[in-house]
Amino acid sequence: MTTVEEDMHSLKEDLNSVMLQRAAKHVSATNARAFEIVASHGKGSYLWDVNGNRYLDFTSGIAVNNVGHCHPKVVEAVREQAGKLIHIAAVTCHEPLIKLAEKVASLAPGNLDTVFFNNSGGEAIDAAIKMARYVTGRTNVISFEGAFHGRTLLGTALTSSKSHYRDGYEPLPSGIQHVPYPNCYRCPVGQKPESCKLECFDLVEKTFKHFVKPESVAAVIIEPQQGEGGYIVPASGYTGGVSYMQRLREICDKHGILMIVDEVQTGFGRTGKWFAVNHWNVKPDLMVLAKGIASGFPMAAVVSRKELMQKWLPGKHGSTYGGNPLACAAALASIQVIEEEGLVENARGMGVYLTERVKELAAEHKFIGDVRGFGLMVGIELIDSDGQPDGKRLAALVEACFERRLLLLDCGSYDHVIRFLPPLNVSRAELDEGLAIFSEALKAIA
Repeated sequence: MTTVEEDMHSLKEDLNSVMLQRAAKHVSATNARAFEIVASHGKGSYLWDVNGNRYLDFTSGIAVNNVGHCHPKVVEAVREQAGKLIHIAAVTCHEPLIKLAEKVASLAPGNLDTVFFNNSGGEAIDAAIKMARYVTGRTNVISFEGAFHGRTLLGTALTSSKSHYRDGYEPLPSGIQHVPYPNCYRCPVGQKPESCKLECFDLVEKTFKHFVKPESVAAVIIEPQQGEGGYIVPASGYTGGVSYMQRLREICDKHGILMIVDEVQTGFGRTGKWFAVNHWNVKPDLMVLAKGIASGFPMAAVVSRKELMQKWLPGKHGSTYGGNPLACAAALASIQVIEEEGLVENARGMGVYLTERVKELAAEHKFIGDVRGFGLMVGIELIDSDGQPDGKRLAALVEACFERRLLLLDCGSYDHVIRFLPPLNVSRAELDEGLAIFSEALKAIA
């Protein structure tokens, strides 16, 4: 090989570094990336970088690519729509928006039949809180410790998964109270799962007694499985009776408080149900959707009852790009794929298989403290010898997986939980491939 050929070969092999140097000159560093590679293309469960390296992608763009990278039916739908109409905003309505609203209403729990579209989960959270305050005439909102509700100022005020998200932005919007999330692995009241009677719910009542009167509370907002906070599943009351989510519904009804569920990360089949609240047969007043709705196109929604939405008068909120025709087309195609390919059922079945296999690995490694989650939203908590969160070992685990071409992300207040988020159409063979790499990585950091 000549010197020129060697130089060209070296440049090709190091294209990631070249591209990242270019990015560093003009791309804001505040929007941090998890891995120092530059993506070239993706297909299904796999992602390729510009050097041609293939990675098994179990991040799904943070629960966005529910039908995998570049599903042919989504690509075809977007191409067709791009030749018809790309943007119209609030000038007129358009057919894809109407069809998508009808479809979302048909899937939503209870009688949530009216939809407001915008562009991201954070925007949709803002919209839901604005709507709740406006239609109730109340000001206060209850959120949960460990919550993540977006990066807007209001979303940041609702968020408490990490102080990092809030640092430097105070004063944040007021009128928000946080209560402990019902975390069975690290119970906020020191109860054991086998004897749990949902004593943690008393903390909600305590908030009403000491901080805000219930008649001043517009809404309670909750993730039916916490995302950034550590993939925590809320307590179900192991001694029988109603679950935490059902108790929350009851107390909201008692005091005329709107119940908002943040299904940004859990929605559209991710947990083995269309929506995570379906695990408890709970019917919220408002539901916030984003991420998995449109295979990566900017799309989010607030879904509520017609009687509530009608109180949110025309012009009281809006979105220039909300309900964009291309995003609507992508969402309709994504939902169609989930239905036609039975991906909700696949997420449920593959989730059971994934959880069982990871629990087998947990029996081999004492630093795995807990394995939890619904469907294909599985979190693995790492602990040190004292049972405390071990973010340092978790970082080593993520890196060890990356070196072996498996992409996984962390979460949790101490970055101590690793999360499995494969696409909903992941195959058994792909899961086995990922689990084999994960097992190797566990041994490497042990």
